[in-house]
Amino acid sequence: MNKRKICVVTGTRAEYGLFYPILNKIQDSNKLQLQLIATTAHLSSDFGLTYKQIEEDGFFIDDKINNLLSSDTNSSIAKSTGLATFHLSDSFDRLQPDMVLLLGDRYETHAAATTAMLMNIPIAHIHGGEVTEGAVDEQIRHSITKMSCLHFCSTEVYSKRVIQMGEDPARVFNCGAPGIDNIVNMSLLTKDKLEEELNWKLTSKFALFTYHPVTLSNSNLEKDIKNILTSLIKANINILFTYANADSGGKIINKEIEVFCTTNTVKYKVIKNLGQLKYLSAMKHADLLIGNTSSGIIEAASFSKPVVNIGDRQKGRLTNANVIDCEINSLSDSIFLAISDDFVAKCQNIHNIYGSGKASGIIVNEIVKHDLSVRKKFISNNL
Repeated sequence: MNKRKICVVTGTRAEYGLFYPILNKIQDSNKLQLQLIATTAHLSSDFGLTYKQIEEDGFFIDDKINNLLSSDTNSSIAKSTGLATFHLSDSFDRLQPDMVLLLGDRYETHAAATTAMLMNIPIAHIHGGEVTEGAVDEQIRHSITKMSCLHFCSTEVYSKRVIQMGEDPARVFNCGAPGIDNIVNMSLLTKDKLEEELNWKLTSKFALFTYHPVTLSNSNLEKDIKNILTSLIKANINILFTYANADSGGKIINKEIEVFCTTNTVKYKVIKNLGQLKYLSAMKHADLLIGNTSSGIIEAASFSKPVVNIGDRQKGRLTNANVIDCEINSLSDSIFLAISDDFVAKCQNIHNIYGSGKASGIIVNEIVKHDLSVRKKFISNNL
């Protein structure tokens, strides 16, 4: 029997990290054949040429699509999306996948979904049904849901939301978040080993910081990040920074962080791309997370880590009790609250609503079992 060809399209370091346990299971399957396409930030030196990490992890990349323009304006992001669509049509035509597997809500992911849909290739989608009111990801995510035939959601609430959108309940699964699988299955680095890898000393109080552009905001991004950095000085803790993603305005954030870290190289360190192993290891050893990234909402609870979530980018996402939502003007106070003894104690023994680390097995098993069809019916449900 011929193996089903499952084509995974990835555009960023973070998304690839979530795909990682799924890619391993597809590669190990005797019923599935993995095809892999790397796009966007993976091919950019500004973001660390992370396609190399994919290859170092033992995966063969069937196609590399360099669609990211040097500018990060809204116009250039739209053009990068168009370039992805243009080149992915050639990739899919050559690879002839039986299914395209996508994760999340980025613009290159939407390009992959649009291309697959127009080429009559069934789509399976991970992390549908979620809400992030502060970012254009919100509209992209729901749009991909309507183009997809199989849906793998991270909570029961999100599964019901996908069904509410008219999707067939028999094709919607609450599998949990695949990022939790990495926490359960990876052998994370010791503190000493992580310090060696980073060439930076991890002090008794340090935070892991990631802040992405709030793409639906009209605020002054440069002013916002400067105010955030000022608040971090007031908090008087050491901070390990990672780069913002390849969204409109991401380069502004990264430039400000780079300059900021030169002011005190003992207290502050910036890394373009930590990779999944070092990132999760840093999360394990950090005292708290600061920023507006989904990993603070989803994965951090599995480490019982306090999280200070800034602004509206993640607004609407379900959160665990370890998350403190704040605005920029209350950031320093929120950090002091997060590292207080009472709040740290509150974060212990949290049952993470995003699952226990079994998502990748469920996803691959369902991909094997289900018939592949692009025909869909809108299912009316009284929820």
